[in-house]
Amino acid sequence: MDQLAETPALPPTPERAEAAARFDIANRLFLRLYQASNLLHKTGTRAVGRYRATTQQWAVLGALSRPAVRAEGMAVKDLIGFLMVSRQNLTAVLDRLEAAHLIERIRATQDGRLRRVRLTALGERTWSDMQISIRAYYAGALSGISSAECLQLFRLLDRLRDGLARLPGPE
Repeated sequence: MDQLAETPALPPTPERAEAAARFDIANRLFLRLYQASNLLHKTGTRAVGRYRATTQQWAVLGALSRPAVRAEGMAVKDLIGFLMVSRQNLTAVLDRLEAAHLIERIRATQDGRLRRVRLTALGERTWSDMQISIRAYYAGALSGISSAECLQLFRLLDRLRDGLARLPGPE
């Protein structure tokens, strides 16, 4: 006989009901995040497709375009941490961006063994040109969400990201 069928059900309690409801909400939330991530990649790549860019390349260009890193670029290790990607995934994206002459890898002035990544002049122009498509994409994607709700979502996603970052990684 099936052992699970023989196990008596635990009596319902408010705590068990709350735990079951929280699990159901969490399950739905993570499914929505998965769906949103897939749609972001699909529709985002379409949005910047005329620049022959993917959402991963868009993220790298955006990270490198920030005023704090624009002139000197970023160490590859720092870019990995900022984007929260693996070295293998980032290397492939950097290779494609470098082949397109949008970024360059340069030796760090303080330590010649370290490589920094920065936008080329073509990369800066391309990023600037992409802003029209990116702004339209953001406007369309966020059209049903107020600025206050966007800020609230941003803060909640920061907290979720921090919670995920505290979890142990793969073995």
